[in-house]
Amino acid sequence: MTYSTALAAVVSALSAETVSAYGSGGFEPRVQCDPLKGAITDKQSKLIDSCWVFSRLHEHLAPHHWRALLAKYSTHVDRKHAAIAELAKAIQSPAPERFRHAAVVTWAMPKLQGAEGKRSTHTLPASWYNVDNWSDEPTPARTQTRWKSSICKSLEAQVTDALQMAQELLDAEGLIESRAA
Repeated sequence: MTYSTALAAVVSALSAETVSAYGSGGFEPRVQCDPLKGAITDKQSKLIDSCWVFSRLHEHLAPHHWRALLAKYSTHVDRKHAAIAELAKAIQSPAPERFRHAAVVTWAMPKLQGAEGKRSTHTLPASWYNVDNWSDEPTPARTQTRWKSSICKSLEAQVTDALQMAQELLDAEGLIESRAA
């Protein structure tokens, strides 16, 4: 299987461990013959490929790159939270620890559009996105904005670097589609 971009491969790989065979939304005609015993369906093949990409990325990316990708794109809640905690500890900023943690959490789990309680995905309570709640000490709004911006830029740079490394790795493995101009 080939992926159109490194981002598509990363998202597919990081969502592979939460894929369930039960209640899938994929369409498979029910009138087809039973598959041969031991035969791998297209859906299973894609899952196997995604798991293999997960393994390769985990093995070859630097730990800080891997954590950035997990925090940004993983659908596995425990892995995502662990990566967020590790990133918050490692991020360099003059901001207090609680502020850094909240900035990383809201970067990794951005506020989504839609009515409160009507979204299909997990989001944080609205109070999490209020920067004034991120510190016990009163801090000027411009300072909070500067801290948050600096932290988010640092995290986005890590994700960009990680995607570039993933692109190189997956290109070497022949897993990224090459398009002729």
